[in-house]
Amino acid sequence: MGRERKRPRAVATGVVLTLVATVAATLGVPTPATAAAPLTLTVDVSAARHRISPDIYGMNGADPAFAAEIGLPVARWGGNASSRYNFRNQTYNTGSDWFFENIVAGPDNTVEAFVERNRALGAKQIVTVPMIGWVAKDSPRDHPFACGYPATRFPQQDSFDQWDPNCGNGQLNGANLTGADPTDTSIPVGASFGGEMVSHLVGRFGPAARGGVKIYELDNEPVLWSSTHRDVHPDPVSYDELGGKGTATAAAIKRADPTAAVLGPSGWGYCEWVASGVDGCGPGADAAAHGGLNLSQWYLKNMKDFGDAHGGRRFLDYFDQHYYPQIGGGTDPDANALRLRATRSLWDPTYVEESWIGPGGVNAPPLQFIRTMKAWIAQYYPGTKTAITEYNFGALDHINGALTQAEVLGIFGREGLDLATIWGEPRPQQPGAFAFRMYRNYDGAGSRFGDVSVSATSSDQGQLSVFAAQRSSDRAVTLMVVNKTGGDIASSLSIAGANRNGTAQRYTYGPADLTSIVRGADVAARHGRIEATYPANSITMLVLPRR
Repeated sequence: MGRERKRPRAVATGVVLTLVATVAATLGVPTPATAAAPLTLTVDVSAARHRISPDIYGMNGADPAFAAEIGLPVARWGGNASSRYNFRNQTYNTGSDWFFENIVAGPDNTVEAFVERNRALGAKQIVTVPMIGWVAKDSPRDHPFACGYPATRFPQQDSFDQWDPNCGNGQLNGANLTGADPTDTSIPVGASFGGEMVSHLVGRFGPAARGGVKIYELDNEPVLWSSTHRDVHPDPVSYDELGGKGTATAAAIKRADPTAAVLGPSGWGYCEWVASGVDGCGPGADAAAHGGLNLSQWYLKNMKDFGDAHGGRRFLDYFDQHYYPQIGGGTDPDANALRLRATRSLWDPTYVEESWIGPGGVNAPPLQFIRTMKAWIAQYYPGTKTAITEYNFGALDHINGALTQAEVLGIFGREGLDLATIWGEPRPQQPGAFAFRMYRNYDGAGSRFGDVSVSATSSDQGQLSVFAAQRSSDRAVTLMVVNKTGGDIASSLSIAGANRNGTAQRYTYGPADLTSIVRGADVAARHGRIEATYPANSITMLVLPRR
């Protein structure tokens, strides 16, 4: 039996809209007055085609089982400790990371163990070669260690190692101490040491062309030596020091193994990207003395000039920088939103940094990090590859970190980066690890995202982004869709240049199950269009087989 409906009394329009908006928000649906245009995704398999390097899915270290599962393509042996690693006695110095102490590497932490472990996994290796001018001398295996700021010479310091009270942090009242004696911990070496290290590894594992170490890195974050290794290198690094040591060490490496690649300069971040230690965080007198070029531009030109002067040989194969967005590991709503936005610094010519790098600090122009690296290479040393051997957007233990990591890997492929190795890699069961699995083992049977990037665009990439690639092995089209919002998004995806009718396999990772990638129901493709709903805060892989 029907119930008589009351005629509503007149109310102000604003109140009506407010009431409708309140109810709509409760139900999670858009209001008529504020509903945005439907989000659309567009893919063209015949456009913007280029190879995706498998080396963009690399790590600095990884759980061996996880590395085997995803077929880890490349692993890096680097970081601050590598700057003074002495292969002769397997000893390194911790630098400012831990009281400037000499440590004898355990059997699993030697460079030889690293190479053996990753050779067994089928991952190519990047090995850092010291260039700072000093390497660790012999040291006891147990406390007390040799250290850069011993209490016997510097009795007053801000802190001392609780397990080794003779070793201090080299600061007093927050200021760096001066007068350290490098010979307390280290012995002087030149570029020939790098050649000897490479020769040692060639003798053990063969040259790069026959299964040996593929890539050698020219030290680690050299413009930070005056901070991280100030006990042996207190002076700021200049253009000439970086350039001279770089070319000499690269030449020594190439003499020891002409088939190996060389990677450098492995700058720590924005300041080293554009300026020497002498200049600080922007071109100054040191740049003016070198043609007004910023440090990266001059570094590339110097490497090319050196090669031209030696019969046109190439001494730098990868131009490498480190990239750490200024976010941290927070997972509050603001941090999560910023983390996702920060990925735009890798490519977007309109994105202005929201940190000290932007208007509130050094006021740098939009970074367009990968595109800028490529532009400088094209101008100063054509043919050089691009690498980012350290990066981490944080929160890899949270779904937001996984969304961001999936976005980053998609950007690396779309933008044509040649190599990347994450620093502080996720543990196997953390959400961040599943971002790698989505690209390298989404079905648990080793299936991967395509290796040929194709055109993919979103009408609002800030909410719903899409990356697309075709697999050479079976011609299937793979689509990675990242929903960055807290609500489900229904979207129409149009695809040209591929199977226009059929079904797409669907795999999803999201908050509903953070322990696995879920195989969902197939999605129909009709007349080149796929209608699908992408869950809140999720990563979805669609696989459209070749018809």
